[in-house]
Amino acid sequence: MGKTTIEENLMKNGFHLSTVVGTSMMPFLRQGKDLVKVVPLTGKLSKYDIALFKRPTGEYVLHRVVKVKKKYYVICGDNRFLREKIPPEWIIGVAESAFINDEEIQMSERRQIDYARKICRTYWSRRIKNKVKRIINGK
Repeated sequence: MGKTTIEENLMKNGFHLSTVVGTSMMPFLRQGKDLVKVVPLTGKLSKYDIALFKRPTGEYVLHRVVKVKKKYYVICGDNRFLREKIPPEWIIGVAESAFINDEEIQMSERRQIDYARKICRTYWSRRIKNKVKRIINGK
């Protein structure tokens, strides 16, 4: 039996559960340690949602929605400084919950929404701090 895709899991089971690969959503989601439950998108994404999208190259990406526009979403990883314009047709699903340290955290929980607001609010100061740090370190 062949390996099923995320899209197939979403259609068959109504959700997809997997670990996170990469550091783009740190510190909230840690590579190889935390699980994310993604469900099919019904309707439009909202600001602060964590969307799973698939690039035309076939690469899956899990990042946070920082702005909702009429024709696209502006998405960025919590630990990244490059914002991307993502068309709605690339969106595969949305994170419903995360399993962190054996605790399930719903994305709709107040503490998660407060965290998302803080990450989005501090984007520019974190970006400037990162750039200054790179200049000081000669990179």
